[in-house]
Amino acid sequence: MKLHDQKLRELALAVIQVETQAVAALAARIDDSFVAACKLMYGCVGRVVVTGMGKSGHIAGKIAATLASTGTPAFFVHPGEASHGDLGMITRQDVVLALSNSGETEEVLTILPIIKRIGVPLIALTGNSQSTMAKFATVHIDVSVEQEACPLGLAPTSSTTAALVMGDALAVSLLEARGFTRDDFALSHPGGSLGKRLLLMVEDIMHVGNEVPVVTETALISDALLEMTEKKLGMTAIVDAEQRMMGIFTDGDLRRMLGRNLDIHNTSITEVMTSSCAVIPADILAAEAMQIMEQKKINALMVVDQDQRPIGALNMHDLIRAGIV
Repeated sequence: MKLHDQKLRELALAVIQVETQAVAALAARIDDSFVAACKLMYGCVGRVVVTGMGKSGHIAGKIAATLASTGTPAFFVHPGEASHGDLGMITRQDVVLALSNSGETEEVLTILPIIKRIGVPLIALTGNSQSTMAKFATVHIDVSVEQEACPLGLAPTSSTTAALVMGDALAVSLLEARGFTRDDFALSHPGGSLGKRLLLMVEDIMHVGNEVPVVTETALISDALLEMTEKKLGMTAIVDAEQRMMGIFTDGDLRRMLGRNLDIHNTSITEVMTSSCAVIPADILAAEAMQIMEQKKINALMVVDQDQRPIGALNMHDLIRAGIV
């Protein structure tokens, strides 16, 4: 069969339409069973153990990961391995969340009597409310779909999407119920750009000590240019006799000054500095500093203490190196 551009587009759109309808149908299933499932997981003093076989197993693994990262301790157990020793990972304090579109997955059914024997509540996500799993469950949530997006009706497509979305609905509902915050989220995501945006503070990446460009109010423009050149941050702070911020002089100020034909060796830096400049404290998120730079369309900020004395300096390159941008 030859590949035709228009045919490929039509097939893709058909898949999206079928799966969109499957997801939309879930709205009617947010009922008392959904609420009961949330309450079981919310009251769980152990872990939510998520299980499933095949494609449902992949979805189960993702749901477990989402739960764990949003305040509900959870992990995935492979049902095939469970019947060969891994059932020992499930305790009486846990809740089991099992996925199976048919509700008749043999590997899952094999472990259900043991789960019931030790008194662990079972939440089942299936596409068949009359299935063995559905009848066995403490709570059953219907994730059935009218059709798979696969034109053969064989490959799990719409059904896995529906199960995944319902899992997200459970996780986010629990997140809100627990009062889970951005700070809580950051603690479980310390790595990568996400963790850096949520955890990294200005004080962690700012330039300090001799790296901070500062000149006094008696300095000439030439003195300020030398300080900027030496410190290589594209700016310098101007301070008064008590070392408090009076203003800032940046590369942008320098460009604006060039048309004025000023004598840089005889003109005070206070004549060309920006006096109403933005400053930040050291104890804010680096991501907040980036937002300030973007809002004000600037590339650098001075960091000051409570007395408005410069204690650090930060520019956009520092944020890029730190992985914030």
